[in-house]
Amino acid sequence: MRIARFSTDDGMSFGVVEENTVAVIAAHPFGELTFTGQRLPLADVRLLAPILPSKIIAIGKNYADHVREMGGDEPPAEPVLFSKPSTAVIGPGEAIAYPQKLSERVDHEGELAVVIGRMCREVPASRAAEVILGYSCANDVTARDLQAKDGQWTRAKGFDTFCPIGPWIETEVDPADLAISTTVNGEVRQEARTSLLLHDIPTLVQYVSQVMTLLPGDVILTGTPAGVGPLEIGDEVTVTVENIGSLTNRVIARD
Repeated sequence: MRIARFSTDDGMSFGVVEENTVAVIAAHPFGELTFTGQRLPLADVRLLAPILPSKIIAIGKNYADHVREMGGDEPPAEPVLFSKPSTAVIGPGEAIAYPQKLSERVDHEGELAVVIGRMCREVPASRAAEVILGYSCANDVTARDLQAKDGQWTRAKGFDTFCPIGPWIETEVDPADLAISTTVNGEVRQEARTSLLLHDIPTLVQYVSQVMTLLPGDVILTGTPAGVGPLEIGDEVTVTVENIGSLTNRVIARD
């Protein structure tokens, strides 16, 4: 099912997207879902980021072709972890704010996002599926010049609006071999399949949960394929993951 978070004039709710409608659920989407009986036309609601995580753990250098395009020779033996603040999260249709006063190069990085469904730590790879609620599209927006300047990635990855997620959480998809693409103004910039991940999703859940407790709604960004490139003010960037959906955001100047 596709679990969405949305707003109407009456406030914010979660619901299940079914064709062109949203079946409203009574509370959060963790555990057994309870439906209110209310059903709204999808066109009448505003989709938000499907979840507001306590933390976003991202994986660097997880496609071999991206390692090479970034100047590396050998892929990392273990996953490379970094984090993005929860304040970076925006939803579909919201604007990515380009921080012109601080950066001259902001890149797109289309990714598959994993959404955790329950509190867990030290999860064996063989049981990773038990703690995953579902999957979404994400864009790990990066100030590339600041990443190079700083040597570590917190500032480059952490600006407000630098983590679009959406349009919903798909709970019934097999993530092992999905097509993923990124377009800018309709031009294809990135194309790959999740089967090319150097460290697969069960491995990532195991690795991350050995370090920190994961909470319901936490997000793991699984890495971006080759083709990362610059965004300009006015661009429209779309990340599409097969059998999940498309996430589109426009780039504006940051005030």
